[in-house]
Amino acid sequence: MASVLQVPLAALLLLPVATAMHSDCIFKKEQALCLEKIQRANDLLGFNDSSPGCPGMWDNITCWKPAHVGEMVLVSCPDVFRIFNPDQDMGVVSRNCTEYGWSEPFPHYFDACGFDDYDTETGDQDYYYLSVKALYTVGYSTSLVTLTTAMVILCRFRKLHCTRNFIHMNLFVSFMLRAISVFIKDWILYAEQDSNHCFISTVACKAVMVFFHYCVVSNYFWLFIEGLYLFTLLVETFFPERRYFYWYTIIGWGTPTVCVTVWATLRIYFDNTGCWDMNDSTALWWVIKGPVVGSIMVNFVLFIGIIVILVQKLQSPDMGGNESSIYLRLARSTLLLIPLFGIHYTVFAFSPENVSKRERLVFELGLGSFQGFVVAVLYCFLNGEVQAEIKRKWRSWKVNRYFTMDFKHRHPSLASSGVNGGTQLSILSKSSSQLRMSSLPADNLAT
Repeated sequence: MASVLQVPLAALLLLPVATAMHSDCIFKKEQALCLEKIQRANDLLGFNDSSPGCPGMWDNITCWKPAHVGEMVLVSCPDVFRIFNPDQDMGVVSRNCTEYGWSEPFPHYFDACGFDDYDTETGDQDYYYLSVKALYTVGYSTSLVTLTTAMVILCRFRKLHCTRNFIHMNLFVSFMLRAISVFIKDWILYAEQDSNHCFISTVACKAVMVFFHYCVVSNYFWLFIEGLYLFTLLVETFFPERRYFYWYTIIGWGTPTVCVTVWATLRIYFDNTGCWDMNDSTALWWVIKGPVVGSIMVNFVLFIGIIVILVQKLQSPDMGGNESSIYLRLARSTLLLIPLFGIHYTVFAFSPENVSKRERLVFELGLGSFQGFVVAVLYCFLNGEVQAEIKRKWRSWKVNRYFTMDFKHRHPSLASSGVNGGTQLSILSKSSSQLRMSSLPADNLAT
């Protein structure tokens, strides 16, 4: 599933990457193991090219050990067919070693292993995963452009610099890094049209995977920080925001650093195979997956707590309004909090890995790639404070431009001189104020 025409499932952190291996990679891996087994069997039995019998071979589907003439060898269907056809009973395929060499397999792979069904399903999956890949590529690209614009706006206007917006900005950066890391990972791992990516094992490739996991984990933790900040703001009466912000920064960027560093160190010593895009060791994978799932569940608890607080506040007599308006405001607040907290990740957080894989991909990879876009729109472009500041700056620019153009039109000789418009306006304002002061009566000045 990780070819260039298919979705690199490693982009979905909650899915086990071991199941993301494409069939080409599985066969390549099985072929390498087969050649090692054949070599060990030849050394043990004393087989060579001139020995009678049938040499060991790899028939592009499964492995056949060396055999003597008249011997029948039985092998089970490859595990790759069990992955794609879990409900089908896998059979056994046999070959006879004759004086002319190996016989044809019996029964054929089509009958024993459901090869026809696998081949048809693989074609359908190619189209499906291509569609999902196109969907999340559009989603991450849209999110990246929108988040970059939102970051420029929040950084440009000083009146928007506050703890709440600083936390939003860190969340925006984590979404941007996540999108960039996905594009880099796809470019490094899946740029080849063939299965050459199956055995990539370079330092640069592993560094890309470390960077990718760090960006993804950081994104989840900044979603957790958003929930923690809002919950603390509602619960505590006296809230030292600036002091808390330093701790938020340490948690949001520091905790993922520790998790990913520990994971990379363990991979070096215990599972230093490939490009680290496959996780055959479940225990090592939980070093990353555990904190992510924990942050999702804690955020879900905070989300429920905030909803309870909102219900209590909206039902307060001081709020006013009828019952329908209260529920409307509650529903709007809930919908606004879902993308900010990443609550949609709880849908499949603890579901079995082999259940609803396609739905999980569309929901978490396809729709999840647009989460950054939704967050930027809701918490920047539709933010009343941001809109008011942009309108204020726009009016100020229009007024300054009007006075500058009007002054150039009325005094072309002065406008063409070396004095700039801003200095001329200040000179005129000072002169006019002096004239008005001199024309006032003395008794008015005294009062």
